[in-house]
Amino acid sequence: MTKKLIRVCCCLLLAMLMVSPNEPVLSQPARKPNVLFIVADDLRTELGAYGSTIAKTPNLDRLAKRGMRFDAAYCQYPVCNPSRTSFLTGLRPDTTRITDNNTNFRTTLPDVVTLPQLFRQNGYRATSFGKIFHRGLTMEDLRTDMDDKASWDEVRYFQTTPLGFKGEGRNLTDGKLAWCNWRAAEGTDEDQPDGQIAREAVNVLEQRAKDKQPFFLAVGLHKPHDPFIAPKKYFDLYPTESLKLWQAPKGTLADPAVAIPGGAFREAFGKFTDKERLEFMRAYLAGVSFTDAQAGKVIDALDRLKLAENTIIVFLGDHGYHLGERGWWNKGTLFELSARAPLLVYAPKMKAKGKATARLTEFIDIYPTLMELAGLKAPNKLEGRSFVPLLDNPQLKWKEAAYTQVTRGRFSGYSVRTERWRYTEWDEGRQGAELYDHQTDPHEYRNLINEPKHQATVQQLKALLRKRI
Repeated sequence: MTKKLIRVCCCLLLAMLMVSPNEPVLSQPARKPNVLFIVADDLRTELGAYGSTIAKTPNLDRLAKRGMRFDAAYCQYPVCNPSRTSFLTGLRPDTTRITDNNTNFRTTLPDVVTLPQLFRQNGYRATSFGKIFHRGLTMEDLRTDMDDKASWDEVRYFQTTPLGFKGEGRNLTDGKLAWCNWRAAEGTDEDQPDGQIAREAVNVLEQRAKDKQPFFLAVGLHKPHDPFIAPKKYFDLYPTESLKLWQAPKGTLADPAVAIPGGAFREAFGKFTDKERLEFMRAYLAGVSFTDAQAGKVIDALDRLKLAENTIIVFLGDHGYHLGERGWWNKGTLFELSARAPLLVYAPKMKAKGKATARLTEFIDIYPTLMELAGLKAPNKLEGRSFVPLLDNPQLKWKEAAYTQVTRGRFSGYSVRTERWRYTEWDEGRQGAELYDHQTDPHEYRNLINEPKHQATVQQLKALLRKRI
């Protein structure tokens, strides 16, 4: 070995010895954080973590304790396709122009880059199982599927097995509403689509643990959406004698007629006896616990495979739901029960793990939040605001308002939610308006719109609503 080569080797060795023991000798590129994105269908905040005294949801309750629970998270449209289109594009429904369950957003926004598409464009393996973009469960739904192939490397759907259709159950409306059907099904979890989805999601995680490719894994659970079918063991968690039906408090004001939809749904619900009401509630809760169990399987696999240390977890319901409140057994209203939904977020580097925030957030904020956590750049204009700062300090001063809208026949309703108030206009007030004080009336029983002492508040909220219309 020449003297010159010896000197070079000695210099390199000395340099290596001088490096701090806490620093790598060679700089390594930061690992891209993975994303586990779980969406439940028609799930209101009926979780133990949100204060439910009856729902049995141990897995999601654990997720809330390890991440952050958002207590004031609002969808932008309380119907499946408009809501999902909104949070998957980061745009409000007036921008996407999607206000029904039949229109594919590519017809109105052909060039928009969706949330999973952005991750896919940045080297992630993007996989979708079940219902992420809007779709249903029947063969007709499969023929009119509105999933977005540009967003995914892999898309898979699943069907109920013949055994999964067997079991005790009935239609609660004597067939007038085909969807209003429950069944305590025979078979296992995997005889239902959601059980198959959870199984395949676990398989994907096992593969990603081997190949180390960064992933955006979207798990679209169909429950507790109708038809209310779940394995019998989940129904057994909720004996009907343990359930309590909603009752309107005495002395509350009547709702404006337009606030709750009518038609065949309203007519059928009006004929429910307590027997139908209790069966509906039990079936919905069975779906909630079934959903919790499937989400738990996927999250447990994430931990078992040691992927959680570098994986962001988002769990949300696409919108809320009524369980008999005001005589309504569905979504599609602008009341708190329909507009608000669960949102749980875990990020490995967040400082406020196990905390909750009461700050207003909107589902359109999810896109810019995940984008920031992953260090990605916006592909086009987004209308939400990243809530990454809340993950470190849940008490920060935050959004002034959250907005939800819905179409009712030939006109629309818009609702603005502040930390204290909910103000709603139908057809710019021509079809009615509502004002609720959540400080004294968190269940929105008393409409204060015509009370003289609140007119200044009405004008302020009217102006705030115009900012987003």
